[in-house]
Amino acid sequence: MITNKEVFETVGMISSQHLDVRCITMGISLFDCIRDSAAATAAKVYEKITTYAKDLVSVGDKISTMYGVPVVNKRVSVTPVSMIGAASGGYLEIARAMDKAAAETGIDFIGGYTALVQKGATAAEEAFLETIPEALSTTKKVCSSVNVASSRAGINMDAVKKMGEIVKKTAYLTRNEDSIGCAKLVTFANAVEDNPFMAGAFHGVGEADKVINVGVSGPGVVKTALEKVDGDLTAVAETVKKTAFKVTRVGQLVAKSAASMLGAKFGIVDLSLAPTPAVGDSVGRILEEMGLERVGACGTTAALALLNDAVKKGGIMASSHVGGLSGAFIPVSEDIGMIEAAEVGALTLERLEAMTAVCSVGIDMVAIPGDTPAEVISAMIADEAAIGMVNQKTTAVRAIPVYGKTVGDSASFGGLLGHAPIMKVSEYSPLKFISRGGRIPAPLVGNKN
Repeated sequence: MITNKEVFETVGMISSQHLDVRCITMGISLFDCIRDSAAATAAKVYEKITTYAKDLVSVGDKISTMYGVPVVNKRVSVTPVSMIGAASGGYLEIARAMDKAAAETGIDFIGGYTALVQKGATAAEEAFLETIPEALSTTKKVCSSVNVASSRAGINMDAVKKMGEIVKKTAYLTRNEDSIGCAKLVTFANAVEDNPFMAGAFHGVGEADKVINVGVSGPGVVKTALEKVDGDLTAVAETVKKTAFKVTRVGQLVAKSAASMLGAKFGIVDLSLAPTPAVGDSVGRILEEMGLERVGACGTTAALALLNDAVKKGGIMASSHVGGLSGAFIPVSEDIGMIEAAEVGALTLERLEAMTAVCSVGIDMVAIPGDTPAEVISAMIADEAAIGMVNQKTTAVRAIPVYGKTVGDSASFGGLLGHAPIMKVSEYSPLKFISRGGRIPAPLVGNKN
């Protein structure tokens, strides 16, 4: 029985605390679209996406009206294109078909321009990687990701080196828009197959033909709840846990409704606290409400560990199918608390790297000087991949070397991608280390059988 108090509480979460469903993401398998020619494959990709996702936006809007909960983004993820285009080699044709389908269906982004090369790359996958900068610079809604490491396989340092070069080239090709192409490119360790969030979403090979995954978000709700807590850190954790339960129940309701209305399988609810640049919707502000003067201060990693753990514990009790990344995101340009902390120097790359060990993802939406060498970006990726590999968790890098800008400048990406100050990067070179290539062996903890 739902009480009046619970109804009014939920209304308050939506109206003043920025509770929303951040995304409904439809995963679509493209394996049956593979043809001998690039043109035929691209045509089938376009046909299948526009057929399956034709009602995605309208259903999202209908659910928002039905339940009074904003559904911010409607998105599609597809089977890794490196696999779908291998037979024909028509990767760029598929990218353009994806972008055209996204425009036709009215969705916000489409993910899956992806390669999984954590242990090695085939000749076809190497050819695919070379197309990423052009794909991202010539499309509007296509997002790309590359998995370069796993706890089981170790780190493919040849792929890590290549990704530094790809990020640099993408930044140059989109230099007139503050190198925004890099905001649509993620390099992963331990990538998951059911992530609903962009830019890293792709439809895993073990997934059904059509699946609905939902990402909820409620940093403002959590912060408001903590404003009423005057107890110790155990009380803080309990409050976060109870709040996460309520937020996740909303996501479960929306996910099941969307799956039923779209004739798809219900996949997962992703518990991740995903911030926006809006005031009152910040993960950084949650950490400050716990007692930090500024996010980035000593104690930040401990506070974030508490938050991430409590979100997981509360959310898992609210849904039978929790997945994706399910934690707290720390994308600098998308979080007003993080933005301000970076601007005053409280939040550094080194602190962000430490925070990665206890939260979702990693060095995310971080703007760095445009003249940062490719090998430095590769080394950032290697550091994050090592944290993910050893700790058996997903980590990632979405760094943006903003062409023509340096420390003291800022970059603007617009919308939910926000803006960010250019952050300082270590001036010491990892060139020899990155140039060695090869593989960093998997850790002992990866061998569980």
